Amino acid sequence: MSALAVVAWIIVPYLSIAVFALGHVWRYRYDKFGWTTRSSQLYESRLLRLGSPLFHFGILLVAAGHIFGILVPETVTQAIGISETAYHAVAVVLGSVSGAMTVVGMAILIYRRRVTGPVFSATTRNDKAMYVLLAATILAGLATTVLGNLLGHPYDYRLSVAPYFRSIFYLHPDVGLITAAPAGFQIHVLLAWVLFAAWPFTRLVHVFSAPVGYLTRPYIVYRSRGAPAMGSPARRGWEPVRRLW
Repeated sequence: MSALAVVAWIIVPYLSIAVFALGHVWRYRYDKFGWTTRSSQLYESRLLRLGSPLFHFGILLVAAGHIFGILVPETVTQAIGISETAYHAVAVVLGSVSGAMTVVGMAILIYRRRVTGPVFSATTRNDKAMYVLLAATILAGLATTVLGNLLGHPYDYRLSVAPYFRSIFYLHPDVGLITAAPAGFQIHVLLAWVLFAAWPFTRLVHVFSAPVGYLTRPYIVYRSRGAPAMGSPARRGWEPVRRLW
């Protein structure tokens, strides 16, 4: 095993996981006010209403597909009666659709950010680097899937890439699995590790900001000041407080 392979497929993954975990702890502890997407809906909403749902629903489907494909081995799907042909057919269709949704949504959001003056002015260098890295990771993954199937030579990532990820989680990395995969998959995986390492220091942290507290928050009670008496004009402002003693 070469030193480059050790760095790329063992050191980089574990370093990325450590930075991902500790970085979020640090960000939450020392930058709570920066834990936000810095919403720009006030400046422009037409393109946002179109691009944001496409991107967010698409990326959620992409993430769900990756998690299922990595964590669930072939033996499990076969044991419950799902053939490899059926699995790959569904994976290709859903992956292509969700990938296309993500790319189109991201393109709309980037276009909106570039052409809307106030939104572009609020875009930092960190945001630009994040967009480049995220787009490169998504496009690399989509290219390996779409091009492989269009050329008639789809690669079964469940035999190499997925077991490699599981070996990382088991703390017994099998570098031979990932080095046997096509270059497109290797590029996609490396970009993913870099993205995970950069994640805590970008606006992507808002993924972990689900408004769970709204489910248990007490109702806000609004009380009327009462209808004015007949014939008397309505008074503006708050009524003065009358002492009862």
